[in-house]
Amino acid sequence: MNKRFREMIAGYVDDELTNAERTEFEQKLAANPELRAELEEFRKLKEVTSVMSYADLPLEVWENYWQSLYRKLERGFGWIFFSIGAMILLGFGAWELFHQVFTDPASPWYIKIGLPILLLGLVILVVSLGRERLFAYRKDRYKEVIR
Repeated sequence: MNKRFREMIAGYVDDELTNAERTEFEQKLAANPELRAELEEFRKLKEVTSVMSYADLPLEVWENYWQSLYRKLERGFGWIFFSIGAMILLGFGAWELFHQVFTDPASPWYIKIGLPILLLGLVILVVSLGRERLFAYRKDRYKEVIR
């Protein structure tokens, strides 16, 4: 049997063939019982694999994973590097924004005043939110309980 038609079986079952390819495949299918048998095997395989799912890990495995030192260090370092990178990029963006706004004599005065006030308010809100979350985390009586 032609290798091309074997490769077309998946496209035929998944309805991914063009009309011309579908017509050509169906003509070959009508004339070739070996190809029909292979098509039926593929349909059965697709039916079986479509109902399969991964078995979830036992709860004990997840408990050990979440308590591991490596996992805690990995997340901690990931957040540290993410935060540093975000601060660098946001700082550079803010610097460029201020530079363009304040060095351009065509910028209106209300933008030159409003932009710093807006950014100052944003910084205060972010710091306040961070402090609140840190306070809540430290006072959470149930943080050691597995949810």
